Amino acid sequence: MQHPPSDYAQWTPLALARDIVTATSAGTVWNGAEIVLWRDSAGTAYAWEDRCPHRGMKLSFGFVRGDRIACLYHGWEYDSTAACRYIPAHPELDVPATIRVARYKAAETLGMIWVAPLDVTAPAPVDETDVTALRSLQVDAPLPALTQLLATAGLPGAGGVRDVVVDGPVMRLTQGAVRLVVGLHPVDDATSIAHLGVQGPCAPDTLAALVPATAALRRRAETTISGAAQ
Repeated sequence: MQHPPSDYAQWTPLALARDIVTATSAGTVWNGAEIVLWRDSAGTAYAWEDRCPHRGMKLSFGFVRGDRIACLYHGWEYDSTAACRYIPAHPELDVPATIRVARYKAAETLGMIWVAPLDVTAPAPVDETDVTALRSLQVDAPLPALTQLLATAGLPGAGGVRDVVVDGPVMRLTQGAVRLVVGLHPVDDATSIAHLGVQGPCAPDTLAALVPATAALRRRAETTISGAAQ
């Protein structure tokens, strides 16, 4: 089942779901904004501004305890609503409700974690397609150029590209016997990330064979696109 394309258009995939492990956090960048993605001990994913309101330390450098993420610097803890609930230097303090982290909406589908601003009204995209994660590939190339390269050439050495469908930030294309699902993630004006997966179950040897092709894609993208820009 799929929602209409407009649902995808207002959300952006920022990571492969398997790369944000339960009770861990990781930082990323989306259109120049620094974001922390983290999972509580129950496995629920969250996306917030990657900054502790106290002194600005990146929360992605911190650690997760149960349903809270704690800043590495002074240990301030924030619960799943992004409100500060505990300050180690003042353990008895009833923390003011105004101390909280800026949040984003977060959801999971197609084997990826998706993010949207809080004021987005479109529901999170829902897609029951089974996707096996391959890798997230950061490229020193703007997203439109990377998207065009993927649509025309795909992964080097993986076969001719056919059946290309671009649905907002999702691209689906067939190469050989493999159906790729790609989440398109703009980092900034000059950098982008392709979150690559394979539709359906994928044998380990097939996945292993595709990994060198992703490295070759990065080299091709940076050589071709930077050369064309000169």
